[in-house]
Amino acid sequence: MPNEVIGICPVCSQPMEVTELECPVCHTKISGNFQLCKFCSLTPEQKGFAEVFIKNRGNIKEVERELGISYPTVRSRLESLIRALGYAVDEEVGTYADQETYAEERKIILDRLDSGEISVQEATKMLKRLGRR
Repeated sequence: MPNEVIGICPVCSQPMEVTELECPVCHTKISGNFQLCKFCSLTPEQKGFAEVFIKNRGNIKEVERELGISYPTVRSRLESLIRALGYAVDEEVGTYADQETYAEERKIILDRLDSGEISVQEATKMLKRLGRR
């Protein structure tokens, strides 16, 4: 498997630029300054998380299960990924685009409580935070 293009300079941490492209068949070369895609600037961890998140169709419970991490950790990594791609995240608690998302996240908390995965106190805290969004 060929090496992946790095998007961040390992010396100064600034975005890298591609300056030459070459056809592997006829060896035609094109020089210039080409921007890398947004995903090229992600860390390997962020890319891995994005892949798992997409593979699981955004189902947070499945992401938790596959990565063996908690709900707050999934949310934190998702918000970090969103920021890294250049999108704003409400720093205080996040926002909901629609009631369906709110209802889904509320159900996840209640399911975790029902299964004994979290305590009543933890569920109460999470539901209060959820209600402030």
